[in-house]
Amino acid sequence: MVRFKKSTLKNGIRVVSEMHSESHAASIGIWVTTGTRDESAGDEGISHFLEHLVFKGTKSRSAYQIAKSLEALGGDLNAFTTREYTCYHALVLKDHWPTAMNVLADLVNNMQLKRADFLLEKSVVLQEISMDEDDLEELVYDEYLARCLPRHALGRPILGTTQSVTAMTQKQVLRYYRERYSGNNLIVSGAGNIDHTELVEAVEKLLGGKPKRKLRFPRSRPRHRSFRAVIEKPSEQLHLLLGLPCASFKDRHRFEAFIVNALLGGGMTSKLYQSVREKKGLVYSVYSSLNTFEDFGVINIYASCEKDKMKSVVRTIATELRKVVRRGVTAGELALYKTQVKGSILLGSDDIENRMQSIGVNEMVFKKYKPVQSVIDELDAVTEKSVNLYLKKTFDIENMGIVLMGGGAEELRDWLMEFKFT
Repeated sequence: MVRFKKSTLKNGIRVVSEMHSESHAASIGIWVTTGTRDESAGDEGISHFLEHLVFKGTKSRSAYQIAKSLEALGGDLNAFTTREYTCYHALVLKDHWPTAMNVLADLVNNMQLKRADFLLEKSVVLQEISMDEDDLEELVYDEYLARCLPRHALGRPILGTTQSVTAMTQKQVLRYYRERYSGNNLIVSGAGNIDHTELVEAVEKLLGGKPKRKLRFPRSRPRHRSFRAVIEKPSEQLHLLLGLPCASFKDRHRFEAFIVNALLGGGMTSKLYQSVREKKGLVYSVYSSLNTFEDFGVINIYASCEKDKMKSVVRTIATELRKVVRRGVTAGELALYKTQVKGSILLGSDDIENRMQSIGVNEMVFKKYKPVQSVIDELDAVTEKSVNLYLKKTFDIENMGIVLMGGGAEELRDWLMEFKFT
């Protein structure tokens, strides 16, 4: 049996939970509702850096004790930073959720930052930035957003830059921690065999003393800019990333975008996988993905191959995009890809950690609960007509964003700049 409940503490912390009475597991997340896009000039990368630093120690736990706290129970403790938020999360057996809540609250409330740890972790983050520079499949996405949103904070890399992290001071990080990790900026979400009243009592005890401190982080809506960029980097293969605007997280057409993504490159039955890989053998990896934010979205198409095959890859992708825009989606295709997306949602709903994240994000973005069935109902409401109308309104393939990166990319610059996708 699944039951959802929500409470708000006096200091503004929201607590949402979904009871799964048959589950042996429990997952808890604490969400800080600011991310990379909310960082001011000089703070680039500070959200991610701080995510690292809280694990270096608190007033009651050393870094080792933090790591051991849940691993010793067979559980898992982790965190991640996005362009819009940071999440500290844990997955444990149901009887251990109070310990998980205690540890997570310790991280967001009691960080104790020593100078030596600050400098040590700065070195680690700088290495992470360097490592990211070597992972072209990851780097190409940062390069895409930087060019598609050149004057918007969403275009900044989550890790920051070597320059911004090097210049960051301990005082700067501590100020950010005190300001942002405050009542109105926090959401606690729990899923699994967790009693809501007990969870609220635990949050009140551990975090009820946090100041309310409602800070305003005005978010301006970005606009997608079309571009073509060629970046020469040493590599065995070339990496291609194309992009078009798509529905944002709040857009009423986001489920049409899900269908289009599944059709283009969401799996082995997709148009691009079949045409580029299966029929022509041009690549090992080709896929599409939705990158959605509160007020902005982009659908990206990624492929990597040897330099002498890239022209054929681009031509084949262009042909498939033209077909999709011209012909639209058929009733049979809609049924296939709707079933795929629905299956993915329903299978994900059996994962307790997935549910914890889902109710946390829905509270953050929509400020309300979206049960799985309501999501399925929205997906079922998608029609052949609505998808084809979405394609006509959204897919201006001649004005897409394009990044070509890797060894020998410069040799294809002139050709790519002149290539016509329509």
